[in-house]
Amino acid sequence: MKKWDLLNKKSSLRQTQDKKIKSKKLDTDKLVRILLKNRGIKTKKEAQEFLSLKLESLDINKLGIDKKDLNKTLKRIKTAIEKKEQIIIFGDYDADGICGTAILWETLHSLGANVLPYIPNRIEEGYGLSLAGISNLKNKISNIKLVITVDNGIVANDAVEFAKSLDIDVIITDHHVPSKTLPKAFAIVHSTKVCGAGVAWFLSQEIVRGPVSLHPRPTSSSASGRTAGARRGSPALTTPHPDHLDLVAIATVADLVPLVGPNRILVKFGLEELKNTKRVGLQALYDEARIERDNIDTYTIGHIVAPRLNAMGRLEEAMDSLRLICTRDKKRANVLAKKLGEINRVRQRLTIDTFIHARERANKNTLKKLLFVYHESYEQGVIGLVAGRLTEEYYLPSIVLSKGEKFSKASARSVSGLNIIEFIREAGEFLVDAGGHPMAAGFTIETTKIPLLEKKFEELSRRLISDDHLVRRLKIDCELPVSYLTLELFDSISKLEPFGMKNPTPVFLSKGLEITDMRLVGIDAKHLKLKIKDQISNLTIDGIIFNYDSSIGLKIGDKVDVVYSIEMNEWNGNKKLELKIKDIKSS
Repeated sequence: MKKWDLLNKKSSLRQTQDKKIKSKKLDTDKLVRILLKNRGIKTKKEAQEFLSLKLESLDINKLGIDKKDLNKTLKRIKTAIEKKEQIIIFGDYDADGICGTAILWETLHSLGANVLPYIPNRIEEGYGLSLAGISNLKNKISNIKLVITVDNGIVANDAVEFAKSLDIDVIITDHHVPSKTLPKAFAIVHSTKVCGAGVAWFLSQEIVRGPVSLHPRPTSSSASGRTAGARRGSPALTTPHPDHLDLVAIATVADLVPLVGPNRILVKFGLEELKNTKRVGLQALYDEARIERDNIDTYTIGHIVAPRLNAMGRLEEAMDSLRLICTRDKKRANVLAKKLGEINRVRQRLTIDTFIHARERANKNTLKKLLFVYHESYEQGVIGLVAGRLTEEYYLPSIVLSKGEKFSKASARSVSGLNIIEFIREAGEFLVDAGGHPMAAGFTIETTKIPLLEKKFEELSRRLISDDHLVRRLKIDCELPVSYLTLELFDSISKLEPFGMKNPTPVFLSKGLEITDMRLVGIDAKHLKLKIKDQISNLTIDGIIFNYDSSIGLKIGDKVDVVYSIEMNEWNGNKKLELKIKDIKSS
């Protein structure tokens, strides 16, 4: 262990000054300044805004949304409500799309609109607004006049044209990266600064405070128990209301949107709404997943709540996730929550089996800078998760493709610094469609063209993926003595919450520690629990290494340097700190 080797990562100090706090007494203010600087927060004004989150700071005008299109959208929705036109909220089958659909549907329903939600089937209709989706809708509901997309539509050029041919206006609300040619929709409400549900939430705020002169009826469900009609009682309203922020928080964390700017505010207040939600569906989901609502944080959302909501759209019908969120019937909520939990367990097993198979094929892959694996047995609903696992294991951009008879679907996950959707679009001549984000994307291809695409990706990877892209770096905020690891320090670090993308949990380095005890823990004994002693202060602290690789050969008595984040453990009213170890080496 002469180098950082626990996770086969290259560790690098992120900050350039004050790499080590040398004073004998802990200066929490100085530490917070270091952490803020490492996150690009340099001035006092920036720091104040970052640490003092206020709902009134949220402003739709800061999202880059086209004002002309926004006004067109508001007027068109007002007309649709007044004329009782049939409106469809056309969402997506992931947690972001489901939550955003619920937000807009509940908002318009509360204002008396003739509105229905619709979530497409992943297998039968594919992603987003599609020809098949519009055809299915038109066959079921002949009098559709307005379709509002949520979390999709920005690349649905053909589908929009098809809808127009059927005398259907389309308003697109989306946050994905647009292609060179925008759809010729009635209006486009688009921003890449928030998630799809975030765009829907900002739009709903504008709708609610707008001049819709109708008698509103109570919303079917509300995060704070208020009705949208009650909110409309104040025309001069300037502060956004917390209604639906519980859903925005779920969507923002689930979609891995950077927790900076408006997203940080949305999640901060959304977490409070989640802890106090009146939604019986979320309450039932908490019970099924054994979630303690007072402890809900971004980890809870990302690893427990969102996977259950996503599981339905991956393997069955995402409408059940939407029904769970919106229902007011406790019995139905319990039935739906149980179903989501069961399907999520099926999803977990399927993901593991597919990953094992994909990993075997990846080991034989001839592409040196990109993993591209495909098979007819891969379920479309889990290929994105499998791509993510491959990227985590090999630290290579990964594309996993579900091979079909005529068409095949793929999901991709990237590494830091490589815009995967731009990379994929470089091979656009072989693709039916493509869309997504810089770190995650997907596409459709004619199955017969897969060999041509594979050759193209190999050529592109040599040209566009540098060796520097493929170095996994563990960023360390600063070096700390173990004696600084106090509850006071933890409280100071907590000021930077919520943590997530672009605002990571602080990571520290402590040197010259001794392992005084160690044991394997967990159901499969995969995790290593340690007691680590600081040789200078003689203080001992607990640490844990998840998914420990026994070949590293740690043993009691080893002198080590440790890279870690700090977590709080509470048991029977007692609080103590524990190190979540990210890397370790002999000192």
